[in-house]
Amino acid sequence: MRTRTKICGITRLEDAKASILAGCDALGFVFYKESPRYIPLDAFKGIARELPPFVTKVGLFVNADPTLIEEVIRSGLVNVLQFHGDETPDFCRQFKFPYIKAVAVSSSVDLLQYAKDFYDAEALLLDASHEYLKGGTGQTFDWNLIPHSLSKPIVLAGGLNVDNVKEAINQVKPYAVDISGGVEDSKGIKNSLKIQAFIKETQDATV
Repeated sequence: MRTRTKICGITRLEDAKASILAGCDALGFVFYKESPRYIPLDAFKGIARELPPFVTKVGLFVNADPTLIEEVIRSGLVNVLQFHGDETPDFCRQFKFPYIKAVAVSSSVDLLQYAKDFYDAEALLLDASHEYLKGGTGQTFDWNLIPHSLSKPIVLAGGLNVDNVKEAINQVKPYAVDISGGVEDSKGIKNSLKIQAFIKETQDATV
């Protein structure tokens, strides 16, 4: 099975187009003001309207006000929601819209229970745990903590780069990999050559 690729933290149209040209499957847009990769809704709309079809646009939220989420949905330009905070299952499903739930993985987290609680999620995005950062840590986690019997598709994130993504895919066998900092020159500014190299490694990996 081909492993899909999501390039997250898009803030510029040129980076979105470079990601698509390189063969990405999804683009992530961060609607969280505390993030250095935050994008205002109007800026997102300007980028999204310029993109071709068949590329999934993911809106990322962290403990957001429901009115913001509803506004993003009403734009008609986002395909999937990604909840990266402490959102409950009831909070996530109130919007009646496809969603992914991010999980900060540690030895104390029960991923099998997460899969049961968020049974209607499109996937679980597994990321490194951090004391205060909600994603974008640039750190990997122990992939051995992921149970083989996990019932939900896995989107693997956390410190991935061109040097470790093939190993990650071979070990975890995720549905998709998610990268942000690993293809950047600075936070929110992507590097097209790094994107190309990362996606090539992803495509070359065997699962």
